[in-house]
Amino acid sequence: MKDHKFHLIAYKWQPGNRREIEAALADSSRITYESDPDTFRLKLGMENYDAIILGIDSDNINTFSMLRGIRRDTPSTPVIIASAVEQPQQIVEAMREGASDFIVAPYLPERIRCSVARVVADSSLNHELNYLRRTQDVVYSFDDVVAETPSFRQLVDNLRKFAAFDAAMLFTGQIGTGKSFLAGAVHFNSARRDKPFIRIKCTNVSEQALESELFGHEAGAFPGADKQRIGRIEQANGGTVYLNEIGDLPLDVQLKLLRLLEEKSFERLGGARTIFTDVRVIAATNSNLARRIAEGRFREDLFYRLNVLPVQVPPLKDRPDCIAPLARKLLGKITGNVCKPISGFTDQAMQLLTSYPWPGNILQLANVIERAVILEDGELITPASLLSPGDLVAAGAAGEEIIPELADSEYALLVRALRECNWVQKRAAQKLGISPRVMNYKIRKFRIAHPGWRRNKGR
Repeated sequence: MKDHKFHLIAYKWQPGNRREIEAALADSSRITYESDPDTFRLKLGMENYDAIILGIDSDNINTFSMLRGIRRDTPSTPVIIASAVEQPQQIVEAMREGASDFIVAPYLPERIRCSVARVVADSSLNHELNYLRRTQDVVYSFDDVVAETPSFRQLVDNLRKFAAFDAAMLFTGQIGTGKSFLAGAVHFNSARRDKPFIRIKCTNVSEQALESELFGHEAGAFPGADKQRIGRIEQANGGTVYLNEIGDLPLDVQLKLLRLLEEKSFERLGGARTIFTDVRVIAATNSNLARRIAEGRFREDLFYRLNVLPVQVPPLKDRPDCIAPLARKLLGKITGNVCKPISGFTDQAMQLLTSYPWPGNILQLANVIERAVILEDGELITPASLLSPGDLVAAGAAGEEIIPELADSEYALLVRALRECNWVQKRAAQKLGISPRVMNYKIRKFRIAHPGWRRNKGR
């Protein structure tokens, strides 16, 4: 039995024309034929097809009605329209309704083969791009930025204006406030949107390794450099480089970056040839650059070159109205990646989230929600599933910080549920909407004890 690469479904494909499609696709595709509309819709709902071939009905209205239904119900599956006659108006209408291609009799095998290969490849690329957009920490539109407080809305409005200009930008603010998200929005709403957006972290790496990462190196530039390397700035030609934690950049590398900003040129490490490149530089830091300049650790001239368009991003505690919509947005992204049917938060869970100051900002909020999604067995995130954020290393904090507000609330909630259920753990878990496994984890975590629990070691 052949291991076919694609599975296609052909609707209202005339039996007399099957020879052409079989000749074109026999080696690459398994084809399901269907002529009954109800059965066709049922099959679309039961199985994922790589492409749909839709034969033009004698009544065009029915065909395009079917096409609209397909695009509504299975929008990611490409549709090829097949017609016995070529009518320009049909082609225009088909493309307007979302068809990926239009083929006309005689159905030449090569034409069918090319059409299927192209629409499936385009669909795969779109899947990959959508996956990357879901998984990358980038905002592609300013409309996707959660800005509920007036001051933050003003900041986003300023960024819309900054995106239209090509000057360097400097984001300042605490770790986890969303600086890289906003930098991505600037890039993807600028004239450079179709060129690379490359992010580089400038901390926790040696000077030589960082210079090589940024500017590349020639073969033999240092021990172990047996091949030429193209640096990230050169790779980003025409696009934008985002330099995170710019305050940690070594002084010699700062000088090289200053030249890039002034002359748009540099040499690779160990090289003599001057390379010209066109990139926009967006930098970010959570450091006090004025203090670093005073200490001689950061070049003042570089600061002024970077600080053409300054952006101070406020911490999450200064934009409390953003917490609830951010939590819902993060939940949607996380559940989409792990395929869990969790649709929101209970009122009590949301109250816990919105009452906490979040020293680790959006990064910490995302971590707490991700842990809750893993633990939650119901359709809504409950307080019991919200591990206290102190269980996580708060972004920007030194070590683990215990969060008394959430921890105390969670402990009290567990004890109250246990008391109301006569300390029967299974019943208390049901009352809280969590699994017995999670309940047991919580009891151990808070060292909750009761004399009736023989195997509990006590609090």
